[in-house]
Amino acid sequence: MKIKRSNILVTGGAGFIGSSLAQKLCDYGHHVVVADNLETGDFSKIPTSTNCSFIKCDVNNLSEIQPIMTSFKFDFVFHYAALVGVLRTLENPVKVLEDIQGIQNILSLSKATGVKKVFYSSSSEVYGEPVELPQHEHKTPLNSRLPYAVVKNVGEAFCRSYQQEYGLDFTIFRFFNTYGEKQSEDFVISKFFRCALKNEDITIYGDGSQTRTFCHIEDNLEATVKVFEENLFTNDVLNIGNDHLTTIIELAQVIIRLTDSKSKIIFLPPLKEGDMTRRQPDIGKMKKVLSRDFITLEEGIKELVKGIN
Repeated sequence: MKIKRSNILVTGGAGFIGSSLAQKLCDYGHHVVVADNLETGDFSKIPTSTNCSFIKCDVNNLSEIQPIMTSFKFDFVFHYAALVGVLRTLENPVKVLEDIQGIQNILSLSKATGVKKVFYSSSSEVYGEPVELPQHEHKTPLNSRLPYAVVKNVGEAFCRSYQQEYGLDFTIFRFFNTYGEKQSEDFVISKFFRCALKNEDITIYGDGSQTRTFCHIEDNLEATVKVFEENLFTNDVLNIGNDHLTTIIELAQVIIRLTDSKSKIIFLPPLKEGDMTRRQPDIGKMKKVLSRDFITLEEGIKELVKGIN
């Protein structure tokens, strides 16, 4: 059953995934309010659709987010606002913890204003260093120790607690590496891509043997919006990602080849923490939602190349 035209709040809607989601929801005819403090987001990413409004707001500050939620009476909330990026979160561990207040603000105001469901952006980081692959939503232990991962895990617990005590429905998305045209340059694919276009050295922490999976933004959006539109996985959690394993050195080599770059690969000492050796989601649920082939890494990189030509 399709969701009728709704008023939707997207926090962190000036970020890469948040702004892309906001655009997709506008395209579906919903009215979207983007709330973002623009600390890591970019105003230029916000949709220019007549269905979209922007309000500069720090969701961690109750006095800023409360009047917005009480005024608009949102039907749904996508809470995507967070301090993100491995290096940024490692360098600002106390600031990361401030996002817990934002989670509380969103859930308490959603309860008070009649929001039907909250969609929470969690992260693959909650799994920590994996004890098994692929990482299944309910079978894999959550082994998070870094502040960013702990905060995401706490956010999941808040969602479950508010549902249990107040009946506020939720869906938790555990995002694995997602890439696409709007991504900022401090994430691995966009960073490597920028260096390759400029024929600059591509630096890799460690020996490059650490594995990752890379999900194209269109796969992410189609899955999350379909979950929303068809009211799937209520009070449940699902991984959003791609399960094809790629080493970091292979990623660099693919980008260099597809951009016809003269960049050289330079190896740096491994990060002391935060750079997991392996990561791979169990995407059985997501495959059922999409019911089509996923976009391959090579196809996705070619799309990025097209975007600059």
